[in-house]
Amino acid sequence: MPDISLTALIVLCIAAAAAGWIDAVVGGGGLLLLPALLLGLPHVPAAHVLGTNKAVAIVGTSGAAVTYLRKAPVKVGTAVRIGLAALVGSMTGAFFAAGISSDVLRPVIMVVLLAVAAFVLLRPSFGRAAADAKTPVTRARTVTAIVLVGGGIGFYDGLFGPGTGTFLVLALTAVLHLDLVTASANAKIVNVCTNAGALAMFAYQGTVLWQLAALMALFNLAGAMAGARMALRKGSEFVRGVLLVVVFSLVAKLAFDQWT
Repeated sequence: MPDISLTALIVLCIAAAAAGWIDAVVGGGGLLLLPALLLGLPHVPAAHVLGTNKAVAIVGTSGAAVTYLRKAPVKVGTAVRIGLAALVGSMTGAFFAAGISSDVLRPVIMVVLLAVAAFVLLRPSFGRAAADAKTPVTRARTVTAIVLVGGGIGFYDGLFGPGTGTFLVLALTAVLHLDLVTASANAKIVNVCTNAGALAMFAYQGTVLWQLAALMALFNLAGAMAGARMALRKGSEFVRGVLLVVVFSLVAKLAFDQWT
């Protein structure tokens, strides 16, 4: 356990619970958890912060996935294949990350997110009900989800990262014709796969603060399971509202990072 005050430890645990809730509903919990760790552990090397973040996040993501599996129509086989493609994509993105400036990527991602927000606002029916209830998802769409959603968003996660969970939810909704709740459920399985790969690498490098991660993971798990249950209970309209809040918050954070 690093040298940390009781107040900072309490704040980190609260942030872990809130991040778990957000991530379970619509993705993007890392927008809260990672900055909280950076602020709470100012003298800890960045690699240890990133490793600890993954160790906390994978517990909440796994808990949310289990909660969704019990009540949501999750296509486990498809989700796992997408997750494996995302794992390969994230490793490839991380390989190229050193040569790419985040200052170049931030404006592009902000434009994409604003376009996503406009699309969701202008299409109130988006993600409210599964379109494949009448038209089954074709094999071509499944392959597209594995290659583009898994590989493409996985690459983005390794290259840059912010908002990966949110992009997964949106992409799965569009490509596989899922409602937002089911898309969130499938996205959790994909997130478990990518988090497991990253955590394995951080653990191998010895850059995980296991004692702190274990404590924060308990709160992250509680928040994630509460978020998953609320999303299942309140439905796609609730997830849509949270999605818009997260998208605009992400745009604000990227803008702040770009111009400060």
